Amino acid sequence: MIETTQPGLPHAKWGWVVALGAVYLLAGFIALGSMATATVASVLVVGVMMVLSGIAEVVNAFQLKSWSRFALWVVLGLLYIAAGLMTFWNPLLTAAALTLFLGVILVASGAMRIALAFFMKQGTPWLWVALSGAITVLLGALILARWPVSSLYILGLFLGIDLVMAGAAWMGIGLAMRRAQAGP
Repeated sequence: MIETTQPGLPHAKWGWVVALGAVYLLAGFIALGSMATATVASVLVVGVMMVLSGIAEVVNAFQLKSWSRFALWVVLGLLYIAAGLMTFWNPLLTAAALTLFLGVILVASGAMRIALAFFMKQGTPWLWVALSGAITVLLGALILARWPVSSLYILGLFLGIDLVMAGAAWMGIGLAMRRAQAGP
């Protein structure tokens, strides 16, 4: 059981949490410094996960008693493995496909958010929902307008920003733990 000194803050060594945040920050700044390399690295991680998932699907197929289900799971697993291996053979093509997919999904989800805002009741924060949707559509449109060139850096940029934000959050949590442990 986790002891707490303040609700929501575990009693732990705050220094380790701050150090974790610093590692995330450093990794984020490195990714932002070389977005193309970070893009390729993120694509390769996706490839590894696809290969591992495919292997798990094939192994799981041997647990099935029905021949048709067995064949379906094996084919599905082999497709995952093949797609994962494709990321190793041509990571830039994979990055281009993922970036195109990302741009399309951002435009679609932003448009859905804008439509949702118009159906919200008066008195609700519909304007913020509409603004959020408009920004998402704009971001997706910018990615698509520069595609396929944007595929060289977009995934790395998003990875770098995510790592920096996560690092800042972990550091903030660690420092809050320190203050909570120090007491009033």
